[in-house]
Amino acid sequence: MKKYNVTVNGTSYEITLEVVDAADVKATAPAAPSEKTAPAAQAPAAPAGGETVNSPMPGTILNVNVTNGAAVKKGDVLMILEAMKMENEIMAPCDGTVTSVNVTKGSAVETGAVLCVIA
Repeated sequence: MKKYNVTVNGTSYEITLEVVDAADVKATAPAAPSEKTAPAAQAPAAPAGGETVNSPMPGTILNVNVTNGAAVKKGDVLMILEAMKMENEIMAPCDGTVTSVNVTKGSAVETGAVLCVIA
């Protein structure tokens, strides 16, 4: 363990860092990415060739402006996501047809949640 003093905005903090062997880091490194890779691998599997529209942040869906089968153009507002008391427009990243709407008005979503799929 090594102790360091760090000053942030004029306030001094004492921190302690653990020194690890490079072999320990390599042994634990593959386990962490595999846990993160599994959920990410599941999300792209849902669209079956379409482009997913994911939530950029956690929040609540205030309004859904599209339905399955709706034609959309790049930049069209698909839904309104409220996060931290602000309304955020979720826009279509491309032209296409909405093949799946995965949320409803009032739904709580997390960062990265699939909101809809455009093919």
